[in-house]
Amino acid sequence: MNFLIRKTLQKNKLNICVIGLGYVGLPLSIELAKKFKIIAYDTNLVRIKNLKSFIDTNNEISLSKIRSVNKNINFTNNPSDLENNNFYIITVPTPIDRKKKPDLKHLVSATKHVAKNLKKRDVVVYESTTYPGCTDEICIPLLEKISGLKIIKDFSCGYSPERINPGDKIRTIDKIDKIISASDSRGLKLINSVYRKIIKAKIIKVNNIKIAEGAKIIENTQRDLNIALINELQILFNKLTIDFDSVLEAANSKWNFLDFKPGLVGGHCIGVDPYYLAYKSKKIGFNPKTILSGRSVNDQMGKYIVSRFISKFKKKNKFISKKKILVMGLTFKENIRDIRNSKSFEIIKLLQKKGFIAYAFDKNVDIKDMKKLNVKLVTKIEHNFYDGVIILVAHNYFIKIKGKILKSIKKNGLIFDFKNLLKNKNYQI
Repeated sequence: MNFLIRKTLQKNKLNICVIGLGYVGLPLSIELAKKFKIIAYDTNLVRIKNLKSFIDTNNEISLSKIRSVNKNINFTNNPSDLENNNFYIITVPTPIDRKKKPDLKHLVSATKHVAKNLKKRDVVVYESTTYPGCTDEICIPLLEKISGLKIIKDFSCGYSPERINPGDKIRTIDKIDKIISASDSRGLKLINSVYRKIIKAKIIKVNNIKIAEGAKIIENTQRDLNIALINELQILFNKLTIDFDSVLEAANSKWNFLDFKPGLVGGHCIGVDPYYLAYKSKKIGFNPKTILSGRSVNDQMGKYIVSRFISKFKKKNKFISKKKILVMGLTFKENIRDIRNSKSFEIIKLLQKKGFIAYAFDKNVDIKDMKKLNVKLVTKIEHNFYDGVIILVAHNYFIKIKGKILKSIKKNGLIFDFKNLLKNKNYQI
């Protein structure tokens, strides 16, 4: 480590500010607060009040962990607290809009906040997922324009893609290999020094910011495509009346077969990032057929599940109108609270349009949030009450209440187990 970097890292010399305290920013802030004094900024006042009381409503960070670093972390929604920092990490959401194009409003807003406070020799690191070139083409010019400073000459910028896996208690932030990149060598050395303090796994330096952006976005795009393939194969084998779960089990006996399962693709990453890559691809005149084909398959899975359910339901029941259906699982994946882009809500709406009365059961979600979304959330499963049950998410606690699920169905009722949670071929899709 050279003299300037070592000097910057000395006590009270490095002032770190993390902007955005969601599933990425909060775990990062907690880890950094073990080694540094941290400003943890978010525009959400309710979120800040909860964190000041050591409460993470996402259930990712325990009360004791937040409390343990309380002396080193200042949770704030006050923009003036961004003033006296020299190392900024931006971890805000990067969603898509209704037309499935990149919605960069949070990224632009965070960049403007930083730019207003940017000084010579400061470092700005982006962790928010975006398309290759976004940092160089949008963020850095904005930082320069507002601050009056010049990249490399006056300040450094870096990109280090987040790899947080919500709900994963094994692959925690310190145990996940970390990619880093920067606009210049000084920035890269300083970024490496900061992350090295908290990452026990490998830190991988890449040649430029676009490579790091590209690595992140293809990680999720690849997963999206693999799931799309398995989803499409499931549809095909259902039409062939061949037990697809048995097919997958047999195929998995080969050493290099990739063990993907059919699924609803939601959340903030896998169902979003391919659209960012496709957007950039189209901007340069290349039509990405495979990427968008996979997205199309996964986006249609909600409609397929409902049509499949109705087809089976009609074999047992003459009428659909006013039949009570319980949808089990509202989060985008198992054992978490995150409902972003969850396909469960689309399925509920489709069931309602067909004339069903749709109820939902998921202890992981907030009943207040469900009221806002016009979802009938039940807190317990009624006995002999539902005409159909659809299991969409494989929460661990669903297995524990298997008996209640089986007893909740009326005579001629249908259990539709999309996740094969109950391990019963009679209930499979």
